[in-house]
Amino acid sequence: MASERWPTELRLSKDKRSLHVAFEDGAAFDLQAEYLRVSSPSAEVQGHSPAERKTVPGKREVTIIGVEPVGNYAVKLVFDDLHDTGIYGWDYLYRLGAEQGEKWQAYLDELAAKGLSRDRGR
Repeated sequence: MASERWPTELRLSKDKRSLHVAFEDGAAFDLQAEYLRVSSPSAEVQGHSPAERKTVPGKREVTIIGVEPVGNYAVKLVFDDLHDTGIYGWDYLYRLGAEQGEKWQAYLDELAAKGLSRDRGR
């Protein structure tokens, strides 16, 4: 399946805490490593149905240690907590960027509702 969005740039920040993604339609997003990690499209995070989706706490300090191409349709991100099973398609990265404010707030609300923290070991 061809992606509707096509990236023109993928750049990992020097501190490995964010990924800059630009698209041919002019949209560009700086996506924090923590946000990408807790939004991983992997079955480990998303489950196999919406009811199985997990809220992932303790990732405030996570970094991206690898960005690996998957064909011409996605990248696999490798995080320093060794999570590496999410395949981030171009459309998914675009949605994460375009809806970042709402998605991030929903994540923070889920953490609060479940008594979880962005910090490890709290």
